[in-house]
Amino acid sequence: MNQKPVFPKLPPDSEVPAAPVRRSRLRSPVIWLLLLLVAGGALWWSRRQAAEPPSPARGGRTAVPMSIVPEIVRKGDIAINLDALGTVTSLATVTVRSQISGQLVRIDFKEGQDVKKGDLLAEIDTRPYEAVLAQMKGQLARDEALLKGAQVDLTRYQGLSAQNAVSRQTLDTQTALVAQYEGTVAADRAQVNAAEVNLQYCRIVAPADGRVGLRQVDQGNYVTPGDTNGLVVITQLAPISVLFTMPEDNLQAISARLRSGATLPVTAFDRAGAKRIAEGVLQTFDSQIDSTTGTIKLRAQFGNEARTLYPNQFVNIRLLVDTHKDVTLMPTAGVQRGVPGTFVYLVNADATVSVRKVELGVSDGEHVEVRSGLNPGDAIVIDGADKLRDGAKISVRSESGAGPAQPEQPAGGRRRQNGGRQP
Repeated sequence: MNQKPVFPKLPPDSEVPAAPVRRSRLRSPVIWLLLLLVAGGALWWSRRQAAEPPSPARGGRTAVPMSIVPEIVRKGDIAINLDALGTVTSLATVTVRSQISGQLVRIDFKEGQDVKKGDLLAEIDTRPYEAVLAQMKGQLARDEALLKGAQVDLTRYQGLSAQNAVSRQTLDTQTALVAQYEGTVAADRAQVNAAEVNLQYCRIVAPADGRVGLRQVDQGNYVTPGDTNGLVVITQLAPISVLFTMPEDNLQAISARLRSGATLPVTAFDRAGAKRIAEGVLQTFDSQIDSTTGTIKLRAQFGNEARTLYPNQFVNIRLLVDTHKDVTLMPTAGVQRGVPGTFVYLVNADATVSVRKVELGVSDGEHVEVRSGLNPGDAIVIDGADKLRDGAKISVRSESGAGPAQPEQPAGGRRRQNGGRQP
């Protein structure tokens, strides 16, 4: 018989081993990992190349010139100013009170009026005090007459005593009586003077120059010396002073200038620090330092003819301690700080810049004194120095985009200063 060939039973397609496919799956993560590493390395290298400017030796001639704004170093004077906050204080503030009791019959001032010392302000009813004065004068006249009679008798008894016509006791009694009347007359004269003074106190006058405030008592009221508020307050406005504080570290320089006889100008600015209010001079400083704050109080006096300062007003103060004359000056904007310390970018004749280390002195905010490192006539970079390096090519542009000049800054004023990168 013919037998049918027997073929082996094959497994389903899903069960067929796939060794070549498994090997390709193992290779794909490795390939992707290598690709990622290559791409990351390329990205890191490109960023590093873009962030690192070409060195003068390799790319100085082919690098794109950096746009900068230069300024010339010059000779000039620079002021040493100290800024502080102050409070305006009157040199004399007087509360006018009545020195006697009585009815107020007249008010002779207007609120806000400027008065001089001795000007009439108010009057009190004088009739009671005129009566007392008349009484004291009458008593004085009587006692003066008694004294005169006693003196005549004493003269007579002295002549009789020389002739032994009266006893010694009578003479001594008359002498004592004359002395008694003399004491009485002296007391009467004192009472007359007191009555005259009280009568003068009926006219209340200004004790000092100044500006009167608001009236505290109306006409017709009964006033006494014990009234708390008084009649009115007079405040001296011209001249006027400003009290302000300075750190104790500045005291030695200020004290040395005052001892040398120098006049230290003081300028008062408004609260915003933008408007100059008044000009004055430093008068003195306190005798002790405040240990809690480490500061000392100073007083400056202002003429205040324009009445721009009023008591208890807050102002910004600028004290001119000294002036350095004919020194080398540069803009504060050109100062850079980095690894070399304080330096500037010096503009060279071949349109490149070089790093120049400088030693600085005092600053007034816009300019700073150069003690060493620069000479008058040198050109330095004041704008566009952020990406400069030693030997970098530059192109000069004008500072046309600069904004308007800022107002004068007193205490705590902003000072423009660039933080340069290290060269």
